[in-house]
Amino acid sequence: MASEQDVRARLQRAGQEHLLRFCAELAPGPRAALLAELEPLEPEALREHCQRAAAACAGPPGPPPDLAERLQPLPPERVGSVSRSDPETRRLWEEEGFHQIALNKVAVLLLAGGQGTRLGVTYPKGMYQVGLPSQKTLYQLQAERIRRVEQLAGERHGTHCTVPWYIMTSEFTLGPTATFFKEHDFFHLDPDNVVMFEQRMLPAVAFDGRAILERKDKVAMAPDGNGGLYCALADHQILEDMGRRGVEFVHVYCVDNILARLADPAFIGFCVLQGADCGAKVVEKAYPEEPVGVVCQVDGVPQVVEYSEISPEVASLRGPDGVLLYNAGNICNHFFTRSFLQVVTREFEPLLKPHVAVKKVPYVDEEGNLVKPLKPNGIKMEKFVFDVFQFAENFVAFEVPREEEFAPLKNADSADRDNPTMARRALLTQHYRWARQAGACFVDACGARLPELLRVHTPEQILTSGPALSLSGSEEPPAVCEISPLVSYSGEGLEVYLQGREFQSPLILDENGVRELQS
Repeated sequence: MASEQDVRARLQRAGQEHLLRFCAELAPGPRAALLAELEPLEPEALREHCQRAAAACAGPPGPPPDLAERLQPLPPERVGSVSRSDPETRRLWEEEGFHQIALNKVAVLLLAGGQGTRLGVTYPKGMYQVGLPSQKTLYQLQAERIRRVEQLAGERHGTHCTVPWYIMTSEFTLGPTATFFKEHDFFHLDPDNVVMFEQRMLPAVAFDGRAILERKDKVAMAPDGNGGLYCALADHQILEDMGRRGVEFVHVYCVDNILARLADPAFIGFCVLQGADCGAKVVEKAYPEEPVGVVCQVDGVPQVVEYSEISPEVASLRGPDGVLLYNAGNICNHFFTRSFLQVVTREFEPLLKPHVAVKKVPYVDEEGNLVKPLKPNGIKMEKFVFDVFQFAENFVAFEVPREEEFAPLKNADSADRDNPTMARRALLTQHYRWARQAGACFVDACGARLPELLRVHTPEQILTSGPALSLSGSEEPPAVCEISPLVSYSGEGLEVYLQGREFQSPLILDENGVRELQS
Protein backbone atom coordinates (compact mmCIF):
# COMPACT_ATOMS: atom_id res chain seq x y z
CA MET A 1 0.00 0.00 0.00
CA ALA A 2 1.27 3.47 -0.88
CA SER A 3 2.40 5.80 1.92
CA GLU A 4 0.62 9.02 2.78
CA GLN A 5 3.53 10.91 1.22
CA ASP A 6 3.13 9.04 -2.09
CA VAL A 7 -0.64 9.58 -2.18
CA ARG A 8 -0.19 13.29 -1.36
CA ALA A 9 2.31 13.69 -4.20
CA ARG A 10 -0.10 12.03 -6.64
CA LEU A 11 -2.97 14.26 -5.50
CA GLN A 12 -0.77 17.34 -5.91
CA ARG A 13 -0.19 16.36 -9.56
CA ALA A 14 -3.95 16.06 -9.99
CA GLY A 15 -4.65 19.38 -8.24
CA GLN A 16 -6.71 17.58 -5.57
CA GLU A 17 -4.48 17.67 -2.48
CA HIS A 18 -7.39 19.09 -0.42
CA LEU A 19 -8.73 15.52 -0.11
CA LEU A 20 -6.08 14.91 2.57
CA ARG A 21 -6.69 18.09 4.54
CA PHE A 22 -8.04 16.19 7.58
CA CYS A 23 -5.63 13.26 7.28
CA ALA A 24 -3.46 14.28 10.23
CA GLU A 25 -6.37 14.19 12.69
CA LEU A 26 -7.71 10.78 11.62
CA ALA A 27 -7.24 7.63 13.69
CA PRO A 28 -5.04 4.93 12.04
CA GLY A 29 -8.01 2.89 10.72
CA PRO A 30 -9.90 5.69 8.97
CA ARG A 31 -6.62 7.16 7.68
CA ALA A 32 -5.66 3.82 6.12
CA ALA A 33 -9.14 3.50 4.58
CA LEU A 34 -8.88 6.97 3.02
CA LEU A 35 -5.41 6.29 1.59
CA ALA A 36 -6.62 2.94 0.21
CA GLU A 37 -9.50 4.70 -1.53
CA LEU A 38 -7.25 7.38 -3.02
CA GLU A 39 -4.36 5.14 -4.08
CA PRO A 40 -5.97 3.67 -7.25
CA LEU A 41 -6.86 7.12 -8.63
CA GLU A 42 -4.39 7.91 -11.40
CA PRO A 43 -3.32 11.58 -11.15
CA GLU A 44 -3.75 12.44 -14.83
CA ALA A 45 -7.11 10.65 -15.09
CA LEU A 46 -8.33 12.28 -11.87
CA ARG A 47 -7.30 15.76 -13.03
CA GLU A 48 -8.97 15.25 -16.41
CA HIS A 49 -12.13 13.87 -14.79
CA CYS A 50 -12.50 16.87 -12.47
CA GLN A 51 -11.73 19.40 -15.21
CA ARG A 52 -14.15 17.76 -17.61
CA ALA A 53 -16.93 17.70 -14.98
CA ALA A 54 -16.54 21.40 -14.19
CA ALA A 55 -16.32 22.35 -17.88
CA ALA A 56 -19.36 20.23 -18.82
CA CYS A 57 -21.44 21.80 -16.08
CA ALA A 58 -20.39 25.31 -17.11
CA GLY A 59 -21.09 24.64 -20.79
CA PRO A 60 -24.25 25.73 -22.60
CA PRO A 61 -27.24 23.60 -21.59
CA GLY A 62 -29.64 22.06 -24.04
CA PRO A 63 -29.40 20.27 -27.37
CA PRO A 64 -27.53 21.44 -30.47
CA PRO A 65 -29.67 24.08 -32.19
CA ASP A 66 -29.78 22.10 -35.47
CA LEU A 67 -30.81 18.76 -33.91
CA ALA A 68 -34.34 18.84 -35.33
CA GLU A 69 -32.97 18.89 -38.90
CA ARG A 70 -30.67 15.93 -38.21
CA LEU A 71 -33.31 13.68 -36.61
CA GLN A 72 -35.02 10.81 -38.41
CA PRO A 73 -37.14 7.91 -37.19
CA LEU A 74 -35.62 4.44 -37.52
CA PRO A 75 -36.19 2.85 -40.94
CA PRO A 76 -39.29 0.58 -40.77
CA GLU A 77 -37.30 -2.43 -41.99
CA ARG A 78 -35.09 -2.21 -38.88
CA VAL A 79 -38.05 -2.29 -36.48
CA GLY A 80 -39.96 -5.37 -35.35
CA SER A 81 -43.26 -5.09 -33.53
CA VAL A 82 -45.06 -7.68 -31.42
CA SER A 83 -48.46 -6.04 -31.83
CA ARG A 84 -48.12 -5.32 -35.55
CA SER A 85 -46.82 -8.74 -36.60
CA ASP A 86 -48.83 -11.81 -37.57
CA PRO A 87 -48.88 -14.89 -35.30
CA GLU A 88 -46.69 -16.94 -37.64
CA THR A 89 -43.93 -14.31 -37.63
CA ARG A 90 -44.04 -14.09 -33.85
CA ARG A 91 -43.88 -17.90 -33.65
CA LEU A 92 -40.75 -17.95 -35.84
CA TRP A 93 -39.05 -15.35 -33.62
CA GLU A 94 -39.87 -17.35 -30.48
CA GLU A 95 -38.75 -20.60 -32.08
CA GLU A 96 -35.37 -19.13 -33.00
CA GLY A 97 -34.95 -17.64 -29.52
CA PHE A 98 -35.74 -20.90 -27.76
CA HIS A 99 -33.37 -22.69 -30.13
CA GLN A 100 -30.48 -20.40 -29.15
CA ILE A 101 -31.33 -20.75 -25.44
CA ALA A 102 -31.39 -24.55 -25.78
CA LEU A 103 -27.90 -24.38 -27.34
CA ASN A 104 -26.67 -22.49 -24.21
CA LYS A 105 -25.82 -19.47 -26.36
CA VAL A 106 -27.86 -16.88 -24.45
CA ALA A 107 -26.98 -15.03 -21.23
CA VAL A 108 -28.76 -12.27 -19.35
CA LEU A 109 -26.94 -9.33 -17.82
CA LEU A 110 -28.50 -7.23 -15.10
CA LEU A 111 -27.55 -3.58 -14.52
CA ALA A 112 -27.85 -3.23 -10.74
CA GLY A 113 -25.25 -0.69 -9.61
CA GLY A 114 -27.55 2.23 -8.74
CA GLN A 115 -28.17 3.38 -5.19
CA GLY A 116 -31.97 3.62 -5.21
CA THR A 117 -31.84 7.15 -3.81
CA ARG A 118 -35.10 8.27 -5.45
CA LEU A 119 -36.86 5.15 -4.20
CA GLY A 120 -35.83 6.17 -0.69
CA VAL A 121 -34.18 2.91 0.41
CA THR A 122 -30.66 2.18 1.64
CA TYR A 123 -30.40 -1.27 0.04
CA PRO A 124 -30.20 -2.45 -3.60
CA LYS A 125 -33.40 -2.04 -5.62
CA GLY A 126 -33.46 -5.72 -6.51
CA MET A 127 -34.18 -6.52 -2.84
CA TYR A 128 -37.31 -4.33 -2.88
CA GLN A 129 -40.81 -5.74 -2.36
CA VAL A 130 -43.60 -3.81 -4.07
CA GLY A 131 -46.36 -5.40 -1.98
CA LEU A 132 -47.28 -8.56 -3.89
CA PRO A 133 -49.31 -11.23 -2.05
CA SER A 134 -46.27 -13.55 -2.32
CA GLN A 135 -43.94 -10.82 -0.95
CA LYS A 136 -41.44 -11.65 -3.70
CA THR A 137 -38.64 -9.20 -4.42
CA LEU A 138 -37.53 -8.02 -7.86
CA TYR A 139 -34.50 -10.35 -7.65
CA GLN A 140 -36.72 -13.37 -6.94
CA LEU A 141 -39.11 -12.59 -9.80
CA GLN A 142 -36.16 -12.30 -12.17
CA ALA A 143 -34.51 -15.51 -10.95
CA GLU A 144 -37.77 -17.41 -11.43
CA ARG A 145 -38.17 -16.06 -14.98
CA ILE A 146 -34.72 -17.42 -15.79
CA ARG A 147 -35.65 -20.83 -14.40
CA ARG A 148 -38.90 -20.88 -16.38
CA VAL A 149 -37.35 -19.86 -19.70
CA GLU A 150 -34.65 -22.53 -19.24
CA GLN A 151 -37.40 -25.08 -18.59
CA LEU A 152 -39.45 -24.03 -21.64
CA ALA A 153 -36.42 -24.16 -23.97
CA GLY A 154 -35.34 -27.51 -22.52
CA GLU A 155 -38.79 -29.03 -23.00
CA ARG A 156 -39.00 -27.83 -26.59
CA HIS A 157 -35.61 -29.24 -27.55
CA GLY A 158 -35.28 -32.21 -25.23
CA THR A 159 -32.18 -30.90 -23.51
CA HIS A 160 -30.94 -29.39 -20.26
CA CYS A 161 -29.92 -25.79 -20.84
CA THR A 162 -28.55 -22.91 -18.83
CA VAL A 163 -29.00 -19.15 -19.09
CA PRO A 164 -26.11 -17.63 -17.07
CA TRP A 165 -27.02 -14.55 -15.05
CA TYR A 166 -24.39 -11.79 -14.94
CA ILE A 167 -25.12 -9.05 -12.40
CA MET A 168 -23.23 -5.76 -12.58
CA THR A 169 -23.15 -4.21 -9.12
CA SER A 170 -21.26 -1.29 -7.60
CA GLU A 171 -19.40 -0.57 -4.39
CA PHE A 172 -22.82 0.19 -2.87
CA THR A 173 -24.68 -2.91 -4.05
CA LEU A 174 -22.18 -5.78 -4.38
CA GLY A 175 -21.97 -6.79 -0.71
CA PRO A 176 -25.71 -6.61 0.08
CA THR A 177 -26.63 -8.34 -3.20
CA ALA A 178 -24.17 -11.20 -2.70
CA THR A 179 -25.38 -11.70 0.88
CA PHE A 180 -29.05 -11.58 -0.20
CA PHE A 181 -28.52 -14.24 -2.87
CA LYS A 182 -26.70 -16.54 -0.43
CA GLU A 183 -29.40 -16.10 2.21
CA HIS A 184 -32.03 -17.11 -0.37
CA ASP A 185 -30.05 -20.06 -1.78
CA PHE A 186 -29.67 -18.20 -5.10
CA PHE A 187 -33.42 -18.73 -5.61
CA HIS A 188 -32.62 -22.32 -6.61
CA LEU A 189 -30.31 -21.32 -9.44
CA ASP A 190 -26.85 -22.92 -9.62
CA PRO A 191 -24.50 -20.39 -7.92
CA ASP A 192 -21.88 -21.16 -10.58
CA ASN A 193 -24.23 -19.62 -13.14
CA VAL A 194 -24.75 -16.37 -11.19
CA VAL A 195 -21.75 -14.11 -11.78
CA MET A 196 -21.56 -10.81 -9.90
CA PHE A 197 -19.03 -8.14 -10.81
CA GLU A 198 -18.46 -4.52 -9.88
CA GLN A 199 -18.48 -1.37 -11.97
CA ARG A 200 -16.01 1.43 -11.40
CA MET A 201 -16.60 4.38 -9.10
CA LEU A 202 -15.78 8.01 -9.89
CA PRO A 203 -15.43 10.97 -7.51
CA ALA A 204 -18.24 13.50 -7.37
CA VAL A 205 -16.93 16.97 -8.28
CA ALA A 206 -17.90 20.42 -7.00
CA PHE A 207 -18.68 23.18 -9.49
CA ASP A 208 -15.15 24.60 -8.98
CA GLY A 209 -13.56 21.36 -10.24
CA ARG A 210 -12.53 20.00 -6.83
CA ALA A 211 -13.43 16.43 -5.86
CA ILE A 212 -15.85 16.36 -2.93
CA LEU A 213 -14.91 15.00 0.48
CA GLU A 214 -17.99 13.27 1.86
CA ARG A 215 -16.46 12.69 5.29
CA LYS A 216 -13.05 13.49 6.70
CA ASP A 217 -12.01 9.95 5.77
CA LYS A 218 -14.02 9.36 2.57
CA VAL A 219 -14.28 10.83 -0.91
CA ALA A 220 -17.81 11.16 -2.34
CA MET A 221 -17.84 8.43 -4.99
CA ALA A 222 -20.59 7.40 -7.41
CA PRO A 223 -20.96 4.56 -9.93
CA ASP A 224 -19.88 5.53 -13.45
CA GLY A 225 -23.37 5.01 -14.91
CA ASN A 226 -24.86 1.97 -16.62
CA GLY A 227 -22.47 2.70 -19.49
CA GLY A 228 -19.74 1.71 -17.04
CA LEU A 229 -20.71 -1.79 -18.15
CA TYR A 230 -18.10 -1.81 -20.89
CA CYS A 231 -15.13 -1.03 -18.64
CA ALA A 232 -16.46 -3.47 -16.05
CA LEU A 233 -16.70 -6.26 -18.66
CA ALA A 234 -12.99 -5.76 -19.39
CA ASP A 235 -11.96 -5.24 -15.75
CA HIS A 236 -13.43 -8.57 -14.66
CA GLN A 237 -12.89 -10.66 -17.84
CA ILE A 238 -16.64 -11.23 -18.16
CA LEU A 239 -16.57 -11.68 -21.94
CA GLU A 240 -13.90 -14.33 -21.52
CA ASP A 241 -16.16 -16.12 -19.04
CA MET A 242 -19.01 -15.93 -21.56
CA GLY A 243 -16.73 -17.35 -24.22
CA ARG A 244 -15.84 -20.34 -22.05
CA ARG A 245 -19.55 -21.03 -21.58
CA GLY A 246 -20.31 -20.73 -25.31
CA VAL A 247 -22.47 -17.61 -24.90
CA GLU A 248 -22.94 -15.67 -28.15
CA PHE A 249 -25.94 -13.44 -27.36
CA VAL A 250 -26.45 -11.22 -24.33
CA HIS A 251 -29.73 -9.73 -23.13
CA VAL A 252 -29.01 -6.65 -20.98
CA TYR A 253 -31.71 -5.11 -18.81
CA CYS A 254 -32.27 -2.79 -15.83
CA VAL A 255 -33.10 -4.04 -12.35
CA ASP A 256 -36.05 -1.73 -11.82
CA ASN A 257 -38.48 -2.98 -14.51
CA ILE A 258 -40.82 -5.40 -12.74
CA LEU A 259 -42.17 -6.68 -16.09
CA ALA A 260 -38.77 -7.39 -17.69
CA ARG A 261 -38.72 -10.68 -19.63
CA LEU A 262 -35.26 -12.11 -19.15
CA ALA A 263 -33.76 -13.89 -22.19
CA ASP A 264 -37.00 -13.10 -24.02
CA PRO A 265 -37.13 -15.70 -26.82
CA ALA A 266 -39.09 -13.42 -29.18
CA PHE A 267 -36.59 -10.56 -28.79
CA ILE A 268 -33.56 -12.85 -29.05
CA GLY A 269 -35.04 -14.63 -32.07
CA PHE A 270 -35.93 -11.41 -33.88
CA CYS A 271 -32.42 -10.00 -33.39
CA VAL A 272 -30.69 -13.23 -34.46
CA LEU A 273 -32.85 -13.66 -37.56
CA GLN A 274 -32.19 -10.02 -38.49
CA GLY A 275 -28.44 -10.61 -38.17
CA ALA A 276 -28.26 -7.77 -35.63
CA ASP A 277 -25.18 -7.08 -33.54
CA CYS A 278 -27.10 -4.66 -31.32
CA GLY A 279 -30.79 -4.19 -30.56
CA ALA A 280 -33.13 -2.27 -28.27
CA LYS A 281 -36.57 -3.04 -26.98
CA VAL A 282 -38.85 0.00 -27.18
CA VAL A 283 -42.40 0.86 -26.18
CA GLU A 284 -44.66 3.30 -27.97
CA LYS A 285 -44.55 6.64 -26.19
CA ALA A 286 -47.74 7.21 -24.23
CA TYR A 287 -47.94 10.91 -25.11
CA PRO A 288 -45.59 13.46 -26.76
CA GLU A 289 -44.20 14.92 -23.52
CA GLU A 290 -43.56 11.56 -21.81
CA PRO A 291 -40.11 11.83 -20.18
CA VAL A 292 -38.40 8.89 -21.90
CA GLY A 293 -35.51 8.88 -24.35
CA VAL A 294 -36.35 8.19 -28.00
CA VAL A 295 -34.57 5.59 -30.12
CA CYS A 296 -34.09 7.21 -33.52
CA GLN A 297 -31.37 8.28 -35.95
CA VAL A 298 -29.18 11.37 -35.87
CA ASP A 299 -27.32 11.99 -39.14
CA GLY A 300 -28.36 8.46 -40.14
CA VAL A 301 -26.75 6.88 -37.06
CA PRO A 302 -28.87 5.07 -34.43
CA GLN A 303 -28.90 6.55 -30.95
CA VAL A 304 -31.10 7.51 -28.01
CA VAL A 305 -32.02 11.19 -27.86
CA GLU A 306 -33.11 12.38 -24.43
CA TYR A 307 -36.63 13.76 -24.17
CA SER A 308 -35.24 17.07 -22.90
CA GLU A 309 -33.32 17.48 -26.17
CA ILE A 310 -36.39 17.22 -28.41
CA SER A 311 -38.52 20.34 -28.76
CA PRO A 312 -42.26 20.03 -27.99
CA GLU A 313 -42.99 20.73 -31.67
CA VAL A 314 -40.84 17.84 -32.88
CA ALA A 315 -42.08 15.53 -30.10
CA SER A 316 -45.66 16.15 -31.26
CA LEU A 317 -45.07 15.37 -34.95
CA ARG A 318 -47.22 12.53 -36.29
CA GLY A 319 -46.98 10.33 -39.38
CA PRO A 320 -49.78 9.71 -41.91
CA ASP A 321 -51.12 6.92 -39.67
CA GLY A 322 -51.59 9.34 -36.76
CA VAL A 323 -48.82 7.71 -34.70
CA LEU A 324 -46.12 9.90 -33.17
CA LEU A 325 -43.18 10.14 -35.57
CA TYR A 326 -40.67 9.78 -32.72
CA ASN A 327 -42.53 7.19 -30.68
CA ALA A 328 -39.88 4.55 -29.90
CA GLY A 329 -39.45 4.99 -26.15
CA ASN A 330 -36.20 3.58 -24.75
CA ILE A 331 -36.67 1.17 -21.81
CA CYS A 332 -33.03 0.15 -21.16
CA ASN A 333 -33.51 -3.38 -22.49
CA HIS A 334 -30.90 -4.39 -25.05
CA PHE A 335 -29.50 -7.20 -27.19
CA PHE A 336 -25.80 -7.52 -27.96
CA THR A 337 -23.70 -10.16 -29.61
CA ARG A 338 -20.65 -11.08 -27.59
CA SER A 339 -18.46 -10.20 -30.57
CA PHE A 340 -19.95 -6.67 -30.66
CA LEU A 341 -19.26 -6.25 -26.94
CA GLN A 342 -15.67 -7.38 -27.55
CA VAL A 343 -15.20 -4.68 -30.18
CA VAL A 344 -16.79 -2.06 -27.92
CA THR A 345 -14.56 -2.85 -24.94
CA ARG A 346 -11.47 -3.03 -27.14
CA GLU A 347 -11.98 -0.03 -29.45
CA PHE A 348 -15.01 2.16 -28.79
CA GLU A 349 -15.34 2.56 -25.01
CA PRO A 350 -12.87 5.49 -24.83
CA LEU A 351 -15.02 7.34 -27.39
CA LEU A 352 -18.10 7.37 -25.14
CA LYS A 353 -18.74 10.85 -23.80
CA PRO A 354 -19.70 11.11 -20.12
CA HIS A 355 -23.01 12.76 -19.27
CA VAL A 356 -23.42 15.29 -16.49
CA ALA A 357 -25.76 14.66 -13.56
CA VAL A 358 -26.04 17.57 -11.12
CA LYS A 359 -26.82 16.26 -7.62
CA LYS A 360 -27.06 17.18 -3.96
CA VAL A 361 -23.87 15.64 -2.53
CA PRO A 362 -23.24 15.68 1.26
CA TYR A 363 -19.79 17.07 2.12
CA VAL A 364 -17.57 18.30 4.95
CA ASP A 365 -16.82 22.00 5.07
CA GLU A 366 -13.43 23.58 5.80
CA GLU A 367 -13.98 23.13 9.55
CA GLY A 368 -14.84 19.46 9.14
CA ASN A 369 -18.59 19.82 9.72
CA LEU A 370 -20.94 17.55 7.75
CA VAL A 371 -23.20 19.55 5.42
CA LYS A 372 -26.30 18.17 3.72
CA PRO A 373 -26.96 20.67 0.92
CA LEU A 374 -30.47 21.87 0.17
CA LYS A 375 -29.72 22.44 -3.52
CA PRO A 376 -27.43 20.71 -6.03
CA ASN A 377 -23.76 21.34 -5.33
CA GLY A 378 -21.94 18.60 -7.16
CA ILE A 379 -21.47 16.83 -10.48
CA LYS A 380 -21.55 13.11 -11.08
CA MET A 381 -20.21 12.01 -14.47
CA GLU A 382 -21.73 8.86 -15.95
CA LYS A 383 -21.83 6.98 -19.22
CA PHE A 384 -24.98 5.43 -20.66
CA VAL A 385 -25.25 1.83 -21.84
CA PHE A 386 -27.06 2.87 -25.04
CA ASP A 387 -24.32 5.23 -26.20
CA VAL A 388 -22.75 2.32 -28.12
CA PHE A 389 -25.69 2.08 -30.57
CA GLN A 390 -23.80 4.41 -32.89
CA PHE A 391 -21.07 1.80 -33.37
CA ALA A 392 -23.38 -1.04 -34.41
CA GLU A 393 -23.12 -2.34 -37.96
CA ASN A 394 -26.65 -3.73 -37.85
CA PHE A 395 -28.91 -2.08 -35.27
CA VAL A 396 -32.56 -3.08 -34.79
CA ALA A 397 -35.42 -2.05 -32.51
CA PHE A 398 -38.16 -4.31 -31.19
CA GLU A 399 -41.43 -2.71 -30.11
CA VAL A 400 -43.30 -4.48 -27.31
CA PRO A 401 -46.59 -3.69 -25.55
CA ARG A 402 -45.98 -1.44 -22.58
CA GLU A 403 -48.61 -3.19 -20.45
CA GLU A 404 -46.79 -6.50 -20.92
CA GLU A 405 -43.17 -5.43 -20.58
CA PHE A 406 -42.51 -2.04 -19.01
CA ALA A 407 -43.31 -0.77 -15.52
CA PRO A 408 -40.21 0.84 -13.99
CA LEU A 409 -39.67 1.32 -10.26
CA LYS A 410 -37.74 4.55 -9.77
CA ASN A 411 -39.50 6.69 -7.19
CA ALA A 412 -41.11 6.46 -3.77
CA ASP A 413 -44.90 6.40 -3.57
CA SER A 414 -44.91 10.14 -2.94
CA ALA A 415 -44.16 10.59 -6.66
CA ASP A 416 -46.97 10.44 -9.20
CA ARG A 417 -45.39 7.81 -11.46
CA ASP A 418 -42.86 4.95 -11.62
CA ASN A 419 -43.51 4.16 -7.96
CA PRO A 420 -44.04 0.90 -6.01
CA THR A 421 -47.85 1.10 -6.23
CA MET A 422 -47.73 1.41 -10.03
CA ALA A 423 -45.21 -1.43 -10.34
CA ARG A 424 -47.38 -3.73 -8.21
CA ARG A 425 -50.53 -2.79 -10.11
CA ALA A 426 -48.82 -3.34 -13.47
CA LEU A 427 -47.76 -6.90 -12.58
CA LEU A 428 -51.10 -7.85 -11.01
CA THR A 429 -53.02 -6.33 -13.94
CA GLN A 430 -50.91 -8.39 -16.34
CA HIS A 431 -51.63 -11.55 -14.33
CA TYR A 432 -55.36 -10.78 -14.19
CA ARG A 433 -55.34 -10.36 -17.97
CA TRP A 434 -53.49 -13.69 -18.41
CA ALA A 435 -55.93 -15.47 -16.11
CA ARG A 436 -58.96 -14.14 -17.99
CA GLN A 437 -57.40 -15.14 -21.32
CA ALA A 438 -56.88 -18.65 -19.91
CA GLY A 439 -60.61 -18.92 -19.14
CA ALA A 440 -60.74 -17.96 -15.45
CA CYS A 441 -63.71 -16.09 -14.04
CA PHE A 442 -63.49 -13.82 -10.99
CA VAL A 443 -66.38 -12.97 -8.70
CA ASP A 444 -66.80 -10.60 -5.79
CA ALA A 445 -67.89 -11.57 -2.25
CA CYS A 446 -71.54 -11.62 -3.39
CA GLY A 447 -70.84 -13.89 -6.36
CA ALA A 448 -71.18 -11.17 -8.99
CA ARG A 449 -68.79 -11.47 -11.92
CA LEU A 450 -65.94 -9.00 -12.10
CA PRO A 451 -65.34 -7.19 -15.39
CA GLU A 452 -62.73 -7.49 -18.09
CA LEU A 453 -59.93 -4.93 -17.98
CA LEU A 454 -60.71 -1.54 -19.46
CA ARG A 455 -57.85 -0.17 -21.55
CA VAL A 456 -57.12 3.37 -22.69
CA HIS A 457 -55.78 3.29 -26.24
CA THR A 458 -56.53 6.19 -28.52
CA PRO A 459 -54.87 9.63 -28.37
CA GLU A 460 -58.35 11.12 -27.97
CA GLN A 461 -59.05 8.95 -24.91
CA ILE A 462 -55.66 9.83 -23.44
CA LEU A 463 -56.24 13.54 -23.99
CA THR A 464 -59.68 13.26 -22.37
CA SER A 465 -58.68 11.05 -19.44
CA GLY A 466 -55.16 12.33 -18.85
CA PRO A 467 -51.83 10.95 -20.11
CA ALA A 468 -51.11 9.07 -16.87
CA LEU A 469 -53.94 6.63 -17.65
CA SER A 470 -51.90 5.24 -20.55
CA LEU A 471 -49.05 4.20 -18.22
CA SER A 472 -48.72 0.69 -16.83
CA GLY A 473 -50.07 0.45 -13.30
CA SER A 474 -52.24 3.56 -13.43
CA GLU A 475 -55.32 1.67 -12.20
CA GLU A 476 -56.00 -1.24 -9.85
CA PRO A 477 -57.01 -4.51 -11.56
CA PRO A 478 -60.56 -5.78 -10.85
CA ALA A 479 -59.13 -8.65 -8.77
CA VAL A 480 -55.79 -9.56 -7.19
CA CYS A 481 -54.31 -12.56 -8.98
CA GLU A 482 -50.57 -13.28 -8.76
CA ILE A 483 -49.05 -15.92 -11.04
CA SER A 484 -45.57 -17.26 -10.25
CA PRO A 485 -43.00 -16.99 -13.07
CA LEU A 486 -42.26 -20.66 -12.32
CA VAL A 487 -45.74 -21.47 -13.65
CA SER A 488 -45.88 -19.08 -16.61
CA TYR A 489 -43.23 -16.94 -18.30
CA SER A 490 -45.52 -14.91 -20.57
CA GLY A 491 -49.06 -16.21 -20.04
CA GLU A 492 -48.53 -19.69 -21.48
CA GLY A 493 -49.82 -22.94 -19.96
CA LEU A 494 -52.43 -21.48 -17.60
CA GLU A 495 -55.53 -23.19 -19.00
CA VAL A 496 -54.84 -26.42 -17.12
CA TYR A 497 -55.11 -24.51 -13.83
CA LEU A 498 -57.73 -21.88 -14.60
CA GLN A 499 -60.00 -22.68 -17.54
CA GLY A 500 -63.69 -22.68 -16.68
CA ARG A 501 -63.07 -22.08 -12.97
CA GLU A 502 -64.44 -19.35 -10.73
CA PHE A 503 -62.24 -17.55 -8.19
CA GLN A 504 -62.44 -14.92 -5.51
CA SER A 505 -59.72 -12.32 -4.98
CA PRO A 506 -56.97 -12.47 -3.77
CA LEU A 507 -55.44 -15.49 -5.50
CA ILE A 508 -51.93 -16.94 -5.92
CA LEU A 509 -51.03 -19.49 -8.58
CA ASP A 510 -47.60 -21.00 -7.98
CA GLU A 511 -45.81 -24.34 -8.38
CA ASN A 512 -48.02 -25.75 -5.60
CA GLY A 513 -51.22 -24.90 -7.47
CA VAL A 514 -54.00 -22.36 -6.93
CA ARG A 515 -54.48 -20.77 -3.50
CA GLU A 516 -57.30 -18.38 -2.63
CA LEU A 517 -56.05 -16.16 0.19
CA GLN A 518 -57.98 -14.54 3.00
CA SER A 519 -58.82 -11.02 1.87
